[in-house]
Amino acid sequence: MKYDFTSIIDRRGMDSLAVDLKPGFGPQPPKEGFDIIPMWVADMSFPTLPTIQEAIIERANHPMFGYFTPKKEYYDSIIKWHEDRNGVTGMTPDHIGYENGVLGCLMSVVDAFSAPGDYILVHSPTYIGFTSSLTNNGRRIILSSLVKDDEGVWRMDYDDMDAKLKKYNIHLAIFCSPHNPCGRVWKREEIEQAMEVYKNNDCLVISDEIWSDIILYGNKHIPTQSVSEDAKNRTVAIYAPSKTFNLAGLVGAYHIIYNKYLRDRVRAQSSKSHYNQMNVLSMHALIGAYKEEGREWVDELCMVLGENIDYACDHIANNYKGIKFFKPEGTYMLYIDCVEWLKEHGMTLDELYKAGTDAGVMWQDGRPFNHPHAIRINLALPKSRVIEAFDRLDKYVFLR
Repeated sequence: MKYDFTSIIDRRGMDSLAVDLKPGFGPQPPKEGFDIIPMWVADMSFPTLPTIQEAIIERANHPMFGYFTPKKEYYDSIIKWHEDRNGVTGMTPDHIGYENGVLGCLMSVVDAFSAPGDYILVHSPTYIGFTSSLTNNGRRIILSSLVKDDEGVWRMDYDDMDAKLKKYNIHLAIFCSPHNPCGRVWKREEIEQAMEVYKNNDCLVISDEIWSDIILYGNKHIPTQSVSEDAKNRTVAIYAPSKTFNLAGLVGAYHIIYNKYLRDRVRAQSSKSHYNQMNVLSMHALIGAYKEEGREWVDELCMVLGENIDYACDHIANNYKGIKFFKPEGTYMLYIDCVEWLKEHGMTLDELYKAGTDAGVMWQDGRPFNHPHAIRINLALPKSRVIEAFDRLDKYVFLR
């Protein structure tokens, strides 16, 4: 491969929540003798694309960092990326707006189109950032559970969505595509049917598409706004290079909004706090990411992630009887259901979770994602570390 996905880089002391664990937040330190294998928070243990660092360093070498406005190259980079990766046409700079993170944008939309006490429809399992942002701001969450079909594939329950939109008089919903934590890459017909439900209930849609570049095994991301003219005008879509290129610490997302009324309302709301201002280095990071080299890097990344997920899923299926999972079609998260294994072995999820973290496997408690017996595992590490993690799970957790 052209790029480095095998080096084990020491992240300790380098501003990394994944390994510099924070007391009371996330997993606790392992027992003595075990180093940390970071498999919880959703960032990657790979060095980022070199052109990103080059773009940041080139700009940082200039000694002035005053007020600025986004460069034309920033907008052109986004437009070309979406044209090349997702077949999007007709996007202009007017449709693009900077956001300080996906959740910041989400709350600007929520504040613009709802009031405290209003109900918001969200699928379950649910990204924990949605839950905390909505509840912290006084909104009431109505869950529509994804259900597994006979082949174990997560599906939307359109009848349930429709019934809850009607029962609670809901006019704003969050749609996660690809889905975190389940790893579904929704097919066009699935998105079309969901958007028809939203349309029939006069419901605006916030579409979180931050995982849209991490698509595996020949699946294809379908932008929510692309499935119909109504979807294009009913949806606020949110993207970022941060998940794709491991840039969460730089902060920098953006929205795509085609409908002028929605766009004006969201921008008016996001401007009121004066917090939503772009960092100049974040802008240059995006420009560095969305170069031709970025396309090559992402393609290689998805191959590496596919191999890691293949290894993890095969290992679980062959060795951990009672652990159920859906093999992700996108993202680098594996969401395992432990209920049968726990019942068979007379353990609680707390005990299982702690057995892993004690051995340095820093996986994530899956219950805050609104699924009662689950653990989420980040597989965006060098494969040697994935193998080491499962060796430890064999020895100290599942096969002891």
